[in-house]
Amino acid sequence: MLTALKLARRWRSNESGLAAIEFAFVLPILLTMLLGLVELSNALGTRTALTNMASTAADLIARESATSGSDMDTVFGAMSAMMYGYSTSSATVTITSVIDGGAGKPPVVSWSCAWNASGSSASPQAKGATPTVPSGMVTQGGGDSVIWARVTYIYTSPLSAFITSPISWSNDFYLKPRRVLQIPYSTPAPSSSGAQCNS
Repeated sequence: MLTALKLARRWRSNESGLAAIEFAFVLPILLTMLLGLVELSNALGTRTALTNMASTAADLIARESATSGSDMDTVFGAMSAMMYGYSTSSATVTITSVIDGGAGKPPVVSWSCAWNASGSSASPQAKGATPTVPSGMVTQGGGDSVIWARVTYIYTSPLSAFITSPISWSNDFYLKPRRVLQIPYSTPAPSSSGAQCNS
């Protein structure tokens, strides 16, 4: 009986292997947190790149006095470079010049170019179409215009542990031309793969 009590006391006071058991309990939680942080960081990085793409696309065109297909090739090349490290297959960029339609008339599309265009929201706007732009961007009867850049992206997580389905993102950016009231577009058309223009 005495030996059994001694063995029981020794077993209760023995702590070897306790850290390994605790680590085994905590490890799945730590791995889950790590995977979640990696997925969230990648998604936020992609979203930030899209915001930067939209503002950069509008800014590069708004600096011009006139633009052409070769200018669009330069912009689309810059957009591709900005997506380095991310898949560009589902990224689309549309740059549109929206001009004053005249007194009492809504703003209209002067020209529009798109890269990787697929679907109505990414395709170039038709010339003469009346897009919806934020109020005050184009003054009626003022003869001015605005450059509208839209970037769309379908994000698919490389891990798919927490973000299991694709997420569609769209970002719009508007800038007034800096040198002229309206930036004209002239041929030739852009030579970038997947690029098309309506002018």
